[in-house]
Amino acid sequence: MLDKVKKLISEVENATAKTEEEVEKFRLRFVGRNNIINELFEDFKSVPPEHKRELGPALNQLKNSAQNKLKELSASLTSSASKSNVDVTLPGTFGTEGSTHPISQTRSRIIEIFERQGFNVEDGPEIDNDWNNFTALNFPPNHPAREMQDTYFIEKNPDMLLRTHTSNVQIRLMDKKKPPIRSIMPGRVYRNEAISARAHCFFHQVEGLVVGENISFKDLKNTLYHFSKEMFGKGTKIRLRPSYFPFTEPSAEIDISCFICDGEGCKICKQTGWVEIAGSGMVDPNVLENCGIDSTKYSGFAFGMGIERVTMLKYQLDDLRLFSENDIRFLKQF
Repeated sequence: MLDKVKKLISEVENATAKTEEEVEKFRLRFVGRNNIINELFEDFKSVPPEHKRELGPALNQLKNSAQNKLKELSASLTSSASKSNVDVTLPGTFGTEGSTHPISQTRSRIIEIFERQGFNVEDGPEIDNDWNNFTALNFPPNHPAREMQDTYFIEKNPDMLLRTHTSNVQIRLMDKKKPPIRSIMPGRVYRNEAISARAHCFFHQVEGLVVGENISFKDLKNTLYHFSKEMFGKGTKIRLRPSYFPFTEPSAEIDISCFICDGEGCKICKQTGWVEIAGSGMVDPNVLENCGIDSTKYSGFAFGMGIERVTMLKYQLDDLRLFSENDIRFLKQF
């Protein structure tokens, strides 16, 4: 029996394991509940007394060696795993079942471009009062946009409404923060319009506001020129057409050269070579004064564009309703 114990001691000391299965096999043989060492201790009870003095220490040595070897083998596997090329501290990878909505992709891209120009992102409520949405923005009391066919008013409080543009965030920003201001305001807006391929009762905008000393129309042009090149390509040109907005003076519509046909004329640009992307202008002095900003010292410019509009141009889409129908066949293309 002593020879058997010594043989097992040698087997334990020389044991190796490269996999978890091999470690488990060693554990079951030498350390598990019904292991071979326990069987030897049972046989030890019937050994003649004169042999127990020599056999007992050998059995204890075998038991201790098996326990220590198990720890060593387990630690060796853990150490090998930690030396792999996988960095377990990095974020995990995600499945490919879903995708980012095209509106979210465009919104993120627009924000990225303007943040590189020094703009910060501001947010505000989608339900606001008449002052922030209309009056402070220099809308006359009889302006058509105040009528029910354009605006969703709150029935129990006619002074409250669903914002029709994110310009309400500009008013809130100028009320709480004095110049210099350089911010963009992305968000969802609502208008009481019939849903069609070119119109919806809700859509998304990104508006921008810059207020400071000696801000000029040239600053507005350069800002939108840089954005257009970043968004639609380096060869993009822009043009400004005179327009009217109650909250800016002078005002201009921003067109870009059609990046589909390179200005030659196609169905996207309606054969004109130009597509409209935004409205803009210098902030009307009345708007600055309504927010407590000295219009004799400060000036500013503002602009606004529809995210759906930019997305449709970028991906050559012709139906605004696709963005809100949640058709997986459409969304998974992005």
